[in-house]
Amino acid sequence: MTTVRVRLTLIYSGLFLLTSVVLLVIVNTLLRQALHARIERFFPSPAGEAPAAPAAPLLGSGVERLPPLSELARDVIHYQWDVSALAIGALTLVSVVVGWLIAGRILRPVHRITATAQRLSLSTLHERIALTGPRDELKDLADTFDAMLDRLERSVEGQRRFIANASHELRTPLAVQRTAIEVGLPEDVGEIRDTLLLHNHRIEGLIDALLVLSQAEHGLERRSPVPLDEVVRLVLAEADRGEVTVAARIEPFTVHGDPVLLSRLVTNLVDNAVRYNHPGGAVEVTLAGGVLTVRNTGPEVPAERFGELFAPFRRLHTTRGQGAGLGLSIVASIATAHGAAVRARPNPGGGLEVAVTFPAGVT
Repeated sequence: MTTVRVRLTLIYSGLFLLTSVVLLVIVNTLLRQALHARIERFFPSPAGEAPAAPAAPLLGSGVERLPPLSELARDVIHYQWDVSALAIGALTLVSVVVGWLIAGRILRPVHRITATAQRLSLSTLHERIALTGPRDELKDLADTFDAMLDRLERSVEGQRRFIANASHELRTPLAVQRTAIEVGLPEDVGEIRDTLLLHNHRIEGLIDALLVLSQAEHGLERRSPVPLDEVVRLVLAEADRGEVTVAARIEPFTVHGDPVLLSRLVTNLVDNAVRYNHPGGAVEVTLAGGVLTVRNTGPEVPAERFGELFAPFRRLHTTRGQGAGLGLSIVASIATAHGAAVRARPNPGGGLEVAVTFPAGVT
C-alpha cells in the first residue's frame, strides 16, 4: 500500500521532471532555430543551394579548418541536449530526496495526531496533541481533536462519578434491608427469612459485578506490578470448592496492572469452573508462560450458545444455582483493560477451557 508521503514525493518529482523536460524542449528548439537564422543572415546561400560557410582561419600551423557552420550548430544543439538530459536526471534524483523530506515535514503533524489517537484509552484521556505552529488546516484538525477529547473526558468523568454515587446509594439500602431481615424477622419465619437473605445477597452480588464490569471497561487509572501467581494461590485458598477437585500448576509471573481487578478475574474463572461442573468433577488451573488456563469438567456447552459465553447476562444450565451471567463478561473486560487476550474452547466430553494470555510480564 502506497503511503501519502510516497505519493506526495512522486507528485513533486513528477511535476519537476515534466516541467524540466518541457523547458528543455522549448529552449533547445528555440536555440536551434536561432542558430540557423543567424547563419542564414551572415552567410546567405545562393538560390537553390544548401547554405555553405566560408572556410575558417587556420588554427596555428595546422591545415585543419573548422567544420561548416550548419554542422557546428548541429553539434552545439546535440551537446546542449546531452548536458541538459544529464542535468535533469541528476536534479530529478535530488528532487526525489528533497520531496521525501518536505513531505515528511508536512505530514509530521498528521503522524503526531495518529500516534496520539492510537495511544489514547479511557485511562489516558487527559493527553492532548497540543500542536504548535502556524494556523493552518493541520493545526485546525489537531485543535478540533483536542476539543473532542475535552468533551469525551468530561463525559467519562461524569459516568465515573455516577457509578461511585450509584454504588453508595444502592449499597446503603441493601445493607439496611439485610440488617432488618436478620434482626427484625422472628424465628418462626425462618424459610422466608432465608429466601429474603438469599435474594439480598444476589442483588448485592449483581451490583458488585456491574460496578466491576463498568470499572474494567473504563480502563485502568493506576498500574503496579502484581505477582499473578500469588493472586492465583490466594484465590484458590479461599475458593468454595464444594464437591469439585481443584488441581493447580503455577509458575511465577508478574503483571503490570490492578491487583483488585486481577483478583476478580481469577476469582470469576475459578468460581465459574466450580459452579458449572458436576459433583465429583475436576478443575485444573495452570499459570505458565504468562497464560492463565482454567479447565473444568461438566456439562457440554451447546454449539449454538458458545459465542454467547462472554456476552453479559448469558447463563448456562448449572445444578449449583444461577449466577448473574456476568462472570465471563467481567473476565473479558478485565483482560482487555490489561492488554490480555481471552479465548475459550469446549473440552471433549464436556466442560470448558478458558485461557487468558497476558503480555510480557515485568521484572
